[in-house]
Amino acid sequence: MSRTYFGTDGIRGRTNIWPMTPDLAMKVGMAAGTHFLRGKHRHRVVIGKDTRLSGYMVENALVAGFTAVGMDVVQFGPIPTPAVAMLAHSMRADLGVMISASHNPYFDNGIKLFGPDGYKLSDEDELKIEALLGDEIALAASADIGRARRVEDARGRYIHAVKSSFPPELRLDGLRIVVDCANGAAYQVAPSALWELGAEVIAVGVTPNGTNINDGCGSTAPLLLQETVLSAGADIGIALDGDADRLIIVDEQGQIVDGDQIMALIAANWARDGMLRGGGLVATVMSNLGLERFLAGRGIALERTRVGDRYVLERMREGGFNVGGEQSGHMILSDYATTGDGTIAALQVLAALVRSGKPASEVLHQFDPVPQLLKNVRFSGGKPLEHQDVQRTIAQAEAELNGTGRLVIRPSGTEPVIRVMAEGDNETQVRDVVDRICAAVEKVAA
Repeated sequence: MSRTYFGTDGIRGRTNIWPMTPDLAMKVGMAAGTHFLRGKHRHRVVIGKDTRLSGYMVENALVAGFTAVGMDVVQFGPIPTPAVAMLAHSMRADLGVMISASHNPYFDNGIKLFGPDGYKLSDEDELKIEALLGDEIALAASADIGRARRVEDARGRYIHAVKSSFPPELRLDGLRIVVDCANGAAYQVAPSALWELGAEVIAVGVTPNGTNINDGCGSTAPLLLQETVLSAGADIGIALDGDADRLIIVDEQGQIVDGDQIMALIAANWARDGMLRGGGLVATVMSNLGLERFLAGRGIALERTRVGDRYVLERMREGGFNVGGEQSGHMILSDYATTGDGTIAALQVLAALVRSGKPASEVLHQFDPVPQLLKNVRFSGGKPLEHQDVQRTIAQAEAELNGTGRLVIRPSGTEPVIRVMAEGDNETQVRDVVDRICAAVEKVAA
């Protein structure tokens, strides 16, 4: 069965345009609730959201759907995605829901679903929910309609869990830290956790108004963080995205540190301390070749997956890995969380900084990335990657890069775009290879 609603990270789109409409949100609540009605106990779903204006509308529609099929609802208000995953498990809920479009602008929104174990739903569960969306769903009897209530201690529970991931013998005393919460879901919890651990905290992106989430701030717009770190003379800067499952860091010199460098630091330290499981870490095909070489030099394997943190997590669970992530900043540390958690990953970086006593620029620069170039080619239809001229050009490029570089070419899963990425030791060669492949695609796609 093909997917109509669910993408690689739940359901997402522009609010009030299909599929992110209130009527579909209510139907999702009914379908997901029905799918997870198992046994005779009172069933419970927990719901969190980020700070988008449309969150109120989507939340109320979901509550109507869940209660209509007999599920009780616990509403958290604004809280990070990993907090919903954690609380779904710890509160023995049958289902967890996060209303967020992550790093997208405020006019988008999305629905992410978590099972009772705190993990994102399997493909099998999502397909079964999709099937129910096309059916007439049975409603609960009048006496069995669910109840809804809000809880006020969800943020406190999450802060406690985040702090518990930090080594108990360490403190952040003496560190001046800038944290950019993207005017999103972590605007209260991330600064609080850092302050309670002893840091001097300078918080930006903590005044959400419903329409300023990810707007010129957060992990996808790090200029504000860079400028604040430099102007404040801070030791380090931390940027989260709208739902706080993504992390980008800025060192004391204002230089951006991406997910590859963060994974390298955590994996190397955990391997040294005997904490790394699975013999390596899991990343996607987009992670830099420099990361792979750095890990290989330390006897640490790098396993690559398709783009998407759900594929990283699937491979981690299959292979017993406890560190994984994406170059874009999704960090999954399964000892502490069942999904990406930017704040928990940041605390691992801060622990390394405290232990070293060195500036962030020295601690966080683990390897020199090889030149990497990514270009997108838009096409109007057909399958340009199957054309013989394009395949011939790709084969020639792979032969040229053999032993010195890498080529990744893939169609976008959300738009008619071919993504062409190459990396290698010779920057001129990398640029030439990408340009030739893009030209070949453009020629047949015209």
